[in-house]
Amino acid sequence: MRTGSTGRGGEIREGNDATVIVGSGFPLSFWEVTVATTVVLGFVLGLLGVYLTMPSSDYSFLKLPRTLEDLQILRDHLESYTSDYTAQVLVGYCVVYIFMQTFMIPGTVFMSLLAGALFGVFKGVALVVFTATAGASSCYFLSKLIGRPLVFSLWPDKLSFFQEQVARRRESLLNYMLFLRLTPTLPNTFINVASPIVDVPYHIFFLATFIGLIPAAYVTVKAGIALGELESLGDLYDFNSIATLFLIGVVSITPTLMSKSKS
Repeated sequence: MRTGSTGRGGEIREGNDATVIVGSGFPLSFWEVTVATTVVLGFVLGLLGVYLTMPSSDYSFLKLPRTLEDLQILRDHLESYTSDYTAQVLVGYCVVYIFMQTFMIPGTVFMSLLAGALFGVFKGVALVVFTATAGASSCYFLSKLIGRPLVFSLWPDKLSFFQEQVARRRESLLNYMLFLRLTPTLPNTFINVASPIVDVPYHIFFLATFIGLIPAAYVTVKAGIALGELESLGDLYDFNSIATLFLIGVVSITPTLMSKSKS
């Protein structure tokens, strides 16, 4: 068996059939605990504030959308509240989106469409990028605490691949993480959960997430403005959109490929 370090708080042990990452000590630093605690308190206080300040009404329409029809119904109801209770709708939106990202609940694409429908392109993109980055960060910290068994059980092959790629690209890790965010090489949910386990530094994770989500957020939010014209989620990405995202992804990883060829 070969043993090697993965950085602060863990080591890699390789046997004949598998690679195991073993943690040691408390996995979060003081400032990471502070950020995670702040997020949890934000969830509670945000929802409480929205609940206390919204008018009495029938909110049976409020549910996580699972189809475009659900989303259109939600949009139709929330439009009347957005102009009069903008702050409450914004806080509620942020809390729900971050909660979904933190606990890997499917459906954030519908939330991105809703941002475009309610707030327009510029505000919608800013809102989606902020909430998606905050939610991904929350998921990162949560996984650092308790996510190791989950990742090993759900994605053992992907984890081994990701671990190997991260180890090989340490000197240009930001470019590689940007490439992953811009292309469907690995699911975003997996990246959020697995990054702390394979020792991707948080500042690299944060920058790659914040920058890498902007193009896809723009495409989705812009589609949300014409929500009534969408027949399926497949209509979100036409050939030009896919080609543009792929091109940006290739550009982001070019320095990594050039460095590898020189070495």
